Amino acid sequence: MNTLNYKGYLAKIEFDPDDNILVGRIIGIRDIVGFHGESVTEVKKAFTDAVDFYLESCAKAGRDPNKPFSGKFVVRIDSDLHSEIVAAAVMAGKSINKWVSDALAGAVHSR
Repeated sequence: MNTLNYKGYLAKIEFDPDDNILVGRIIGIRDIVGFHGESVTEVKKAFTDAVDFYLESCAKAGRDPNKPFSGKFVVRIDSDLHSEIVAAAVMAGKSINKWVSDALAGAVHSR
């Protein structure tokens, strides 16, 4: 996966063949924060600099920076699947939140 993580901020990195550079953008926030570099080392440094600059700029402006992720999201699913998830969570001795969190972590980390 072409991502970087710094201070809880996640960025997606892509190659721009027209300019022959690596281009990145912080994802998961409303503000747009981009950066680029000609090498992996440069793009990593540009990312950390961009996050630090973003946080400093927000502080100077007296506003809270966007948080990368709140840890909450709403998912709409079929009612039968919902019932099956509740049953699986109960059988595992877990809350629904813990069961779903574990299942999603397992799916993400098994790739």
